[in-house]
Amino acid sequence: MTDHDAIAARGVMASASLLLCAPLANWMIGHVGECVPDGPCLVPVWPGIMAPSGVLVVGIALAMRDYVQDRAGWRVAYALIVGGAILSFALADPMIAAASAAAFLLSETLDMAVYTPLRRRGLAVAVLASGIAGAIADSALFVLLAFGSLDFSIGNAIGKLYASGAFAAWLWWRR
Repeated sequence: MTDHDAIAARGVMASASLLLCAPLANWMIGHVGECVPDGPCLVPVWPGIMAPSGVLVVGIALAMRDYVQDRAGWRVAYALIVGGAILSFALADPMIAAASAAAFLLSETLDMAVYTPLRRRGLAVAVLASGIAGAIADSALFVLLAFGSLDFSIGNAIGKLYASGAFAAWLWWRR
């Protein structure tokens, strides 16, 4: 495998990951973790703080969007986000899918708005700052629309920040 082939393969994997993150996260909310009657399935993200189980996958999506934008451009990244939102309706409760689509579109737009100008200052800084902005926006809007309250918004943000922070740290270390 040539270097060009390896780079192309990583781009395809990142694109597929971004496309599938929202449907997987939405499916997990109803199937993985400690399931609350008439509510989401939860996972611990901090001592005493729970979040809907799809939270860690959404954190990965925020980082994957940055990667795909760098490799293929913002139009491709946006198309994958929209595609993932559409796929969510086939795999998750329609209310969860609709809340996810609205929150994901807002958070990924905000992520892109922060990431794009910061990218020239360094990849790790851009990934971390955009991940924070996207995680906060997604966490508040999603839980409000999906569950009618902000009860899980702090845990939701913490879980997403793990993935963005880990990815940013890996990028910083890798340089």
